[in-house]
Amino acid sequence: MAGLKKQEKVIEGILKGSAWFTILITIGIIWVLLYETVIFFRHVSLIEFFTATEWTPLFTIKKYGILPLLTATFLTSFIAIAVALPLGLTIAVYLSEYANPAFRRIVKPVLELLASIPTVVYGFFALTTVTPFLQNFIPGMAGFNALSPGIVMGIMIMPLITSLSEDALYAIPGSMRFASYALGASRFQTTFRVLLPAASSGIGVSVILAISRAIGETMIVAIAAGQQPRLTLNPLVPVETITTYIVQVSMGDVPQNSPEFRSIFAAGMVLFLFTFGINNLGLYLKRKFYQKYEL
Repeated sequence: MAGLKKQEKVIEGILKGSAWFTILITIGIIWVLLYETVIFFRHVSLIEFFTATEWTPLFTIKKYGILPLLTATFLTSFIAIAVALPLGLTIAVYLSEYANPAFRRIVKPVLELLASIPTVVYGFFALTTVTPFLQNFIPGMAGFNALSPGIVMGIMIMPLITSLSEDALYAIPGSMRFASYALGASRFQTTFRVLLPAASSGIGVSVILAISRAIGETMIVAIAAGQQPRLTLNPLVPVETITTYIVQVSMGDVPQNSPEFRSIFAAGMVLFLFTFGINNLGLYLKRKFYQKYEL
């Protein structure tokens, strides 16, 4: 008995150590970002960074206005959500309320396989397949643009919305369905007037997490969106997102400890703050969702 308790303490210590290790790694990442960002802002004005409309750290005339990168990041993310939300939510409703259990058990894992495909494959698919296809209908579209990677990112994050939204619908008590049917509502009315509003918190979590995933995506936009920082909302021209710029500078052509090199840490800190805020909003909504049904 004493030996068993000793083994349990050892296992508990290993688990606790693993938990602390992940916390320390996270703190270390935040510290590196913060340290390098502070040094960067000793050379660059904070006001210029957030208000200037040109981003040319790698040019002869250097300007550090991050608005073009932010605009491109939000543009591609908006396109991705515009594609993923209606498709993902439609599939979730069908799997939860209309599909038979056998079909649901087959289709749901197959959809989730889309999330396991390497993003570099999605990027080349956007560049070599989606862009030429769209150019047949949009002659003015450039070879690198925001539309193609946005659409492909939408396909990539669609399983996230589908899975979480379907789980939210599936978690609604059956009594709500039966009560709606007892009042004479059809399946369509029950789904869209009772179940979807009841699962709105869970669906909101799926959308928020999908947005966070799209904002932080790297390889798809790095391959298919181009590397031209410009302040535009036109999805047909080349743009450069925050993650694309980080990849570009990280290739090794920029001297370390220079303001140009440290600009990737400042851009990374902005990206971190956005994703951190979005993820926390998603966790808050998720907590409210579960509290709602625990009551």
